[in-house]
Amino acid sequence: MPIKGLIFNIQRYSVHDGPGIRTLVFIKGCPLRCLWCCNPEGQLPRPELMYFENLCTRCGTCVKVCPYGASVFKDGRVVILRELCRVCGTCVKVCPNNARRLVGSYVTVDEVLNEVVKDMKFYVRSGGGLTVGGGEPLTQPEFVKELLRRAKEEYYIHTAIETSLYAPTEVVKEVIKYVDYIFIDIKHIDPVRHRELTGVSNELILNNIRLVVNELSDGKEVVIRIPIIPKVNDDKENLKGIAEFIKSLKKKEVPVELLPYHELGKSKYTALGREYPLDKYVGVSPPSKEHIEEISKYLQSLGIKVIKT
Repeated sequence: MPIKGLIFNIQRYSVHDGPGIRTLVFIKGCPLRCLWCCNPEGQLPRPELMYFENLCTRCGTCVKVCPYGASVFKDGRVVILRELCRVCGTCVKVCPNNARRLVGSYVTVDEVLNEVVKDMKFYVRSGGGLTVGGGEPLTQPEFVKELLRRAKEEYYIHTAIETSLYAPTEVVKEVIKYVDYIFIDIKHIDPVRHRELTGVSNELILNNIRLVVNELSDGKEVVIRIPIIPKVNDDKENLKGIAEFIKSLKKKEVPVELLPYHELGKSKYTALGREYPLDKYVGVSPPSKEHIEEISKYLQSLGIKVIKT
């Protein structure tokens, strides 16, 4: 039986997820619950139904066809009773306005590679390739390892991964073998605060970063990404702690990329029937370019190379 993985998107012509023009494969499932997550549809390791009410004309077709009575009219609106929904997709097929979408499909490595190799000429010309993100790619290690291995060994495609490294050490060792470019997130340097913001401690993450950078990164590029969420993790104490950690690594210079917080994920939470968790932090808004530049200069003053994006 071929290995199957659960993905929620394949994005072509990406230019922000590694060198050159790339194809980005989104793995579904993540052990973290970052309050600012912009891809909440990538958190749960199962297919889900998204409902975009702003696109709904209330025609009632979904209510009529649902075999489980999970779509109903209430106060003039169409409401999904998610405790009854079986994510069968019947309502998605009949919706005339694409207001309902299934996210999450099981695919084989061959099926993904068939899409990836369509853009081989762009990879060759631009120095691009395949990037695996999510969600968290390391939640599906067998599938991701095989995808990366075959991309490299059969098609000579440059490979990259976007990961928190929150995974068993043996999983990290096995997957990283087949990666050329590694993006690693550090959300917060304090383990208690990290748990408050993401649901997990950062101890395993930091240990795995040491392993990857100090022992497994020969011939590979490593970039540390720091999401910048004002009033949450942009204080100088946290930034200084991250800088000191990076400078403690054996590799001479590990560059940093700053990821400014944005609110594009808010509508996705609504479409999934969930509350936006960062709303409990009153007044959090996307940082200005000036603020990002200030942070960049501060990290540079601490001896950190900051990549301009």
